[in-house]
Amino acid sequence: MDFVLPSPLLDLQQEALALGRQAAARATLTEDTWIAAPDRTFSLELGRRRWLGMTWPVESGGGGRSALERFIVFEALIGSGAPLATSWFADRQMGPTLLQFGTPAQQEQHLPAILDGTSAWSIGMSEPDAGSDVASIRTRAVRDGDAFVVNGQKIWNSGAAEADWIYLIARTDPDAKPHAGLSEFIVDMRSPGITILPITDMTGSRHFCEVFFEDVRVPAENLVGQLNGSFQQVMRQMEHERGGIDRLLSNRKLYEDVLAVTDTADQRRRQEIAAIETGYRIGRLLVLREVLGQAPPQFSAATKTFCTELEQRIAIFCAHALGPAAMLAEPDLAGRVSRGVAYAPAYTIMGGTTEILRNILGERVLGLPR
Repeated sequence: MDFVLPSPLLDLQQEALALGRQAAARATLTEDTWIAAPDRTFSLELGRRRWLGMTWPVESGGGGRSALERFIVFEALIGSGAPLATSWFADRQMGPTLLQFGTPAQQEQHLPAILDGTSAWSIGMSEPDAGSDVASIRTRAVRDGDAFVVNGQKIWNSGAAEADWIYLIARTDPDAKPHAGLSEFIVDMRSPGITILPITDMTGSRHFCEVFFEDVRVPAENLVGQLNGSFQQVMRQMEHERGGIDRLLSNRKLYEDVLAVTDTADQRRRQEIAAIETGYRIGRLLVLREVLGQAPPQFSAATKTFCTELEQRIAIFCAHALGPAAMLAEPDLAGRVSRGVAYAPAYTIMGGTTEILRNILGERVLGLPR
């Protein structure tokens, strides 16, 4: 099999690498940038280059480009540490969801702003007692005339404090079975009754948030897809969320920077480097299978599990390679390693815990008994 990219893709890759490195050079955070580094200016630049909605249909305003082209661009940007958080969720997940399930009016209102980089989105899914278990969502949306009234709480909403819109999953039929009775809504984050509380994590980052809804009125036309039909729509969303290149490259730049100062005379270090590089290539192939539509349904659970466990292994390697300096919270390589170790447990939690994903693989992909 020939893995060499054709010249047009190599040119695109070099263009994306140059932009990513330029942006990373002036950034304060170069790891986990697709989730923790918002930058409105960079989002506008992506829109200007038509690197948002690259694979969307031309008739919907998208670029009509191949999935491989999008992969090449964002592999380069994430791997180089470019700040993508402002437009990442909208481009990766919300736009494709609206293209598949949204009404023509919803598409006309929201897709252009996503494409030009002016619209930031958060995902209102997880709750304090319903993290990876979507079926346990309790936030209520009750029909009241031409609107739904929403009450409840969400948590771990990435980028909610910076978002213009939140894509909300709420229970609209409390008497239905747990997996039924859920619906999806587009909610303006400026709506009265919304309170956003950023959560400061171990690294000092505040990209995760709690969002409280108190009698928030959401226009009925903001219902996305079928009333009480959210669960199947969410499963499609998860394919976008779990099988992408972001789940492999979150701390790739940190690894490469640490590798440059690692004592490779140590045979144990060399063995670990070989294992990481092998894992990286396997993970990249898994992601490419998802990107090219070659993976079986719900196999993204395997892709995310493998890739995020590799990201954790990279964080540990960086700490071992740097030694005691990795305990220093300084604004340099040591500080980045320290942050990386503290942040590493999040990789296998956010987007669905590894334990839940292994259950999905066993039950839904392999057909094993419960």
